[in-house]
Amino acid sequence: MNRQNRIPDFSAALRHIPSAVAILGGSRDYPDVMGEVYFYRTPHGTLVVANVSGLPSPTERCEAPVFAFHVHSGDSCSGNDTDPFADAGVHYNPDGCPHPYHRGDLPPLFGAGGYAFSAVLTDRFTVDEVIGKTVIIHSSFDDFTTQPSGNAGAKLACGEIVATGRYGRRR
Repeated sequence: MNRQNRIPDFSAALRHIPSAVAILGGSRDYPDVMGEVYFYRTPHGTLVVANVSGLPSPTERCEAPVFAFHVHSGDSCSGNDTDPFADAGVHYNPDGCPHPYHRGDLPPLFGAGGYAFSAVLTDRFTVDEVIGKTVIIHSSFDDFTTQPSGNAGAKLACGEIVATGRYGRRR
């Protein structure tokens, strides 16, 4: 068996319509944050691709922007005066695991001049499990220790995960 046959080609998934998508919108304090998060089914798990713009950019070099990125358990990006995305709920964690073993915990997004791009493969959830949930980008990095949310800071942006129709189930 050659090397090419042993390493899955995840880029092939990107040539297809994603199974689900979340369109991100910023909070009233961060209205410039926008982007998309795509969810692809693969034989090895869910490929999550995030493409974001309008993120805050610090002026100091040693304050490199790192943003926590999670699937949350709520079904809406609505909120209230103190929490613009209160209805997004908490980290998706159907098994009741301690942080950082929530199924919705994802690697952070690294900002680059207000932009971020990330692609990650996970077997913590399937696409069908997260359709109808939300995705949140937080203002700070996730310390992957503090319970229950990793001390991730304010919610900058939110998107509701919806099936694209062609591959996903409809709610």
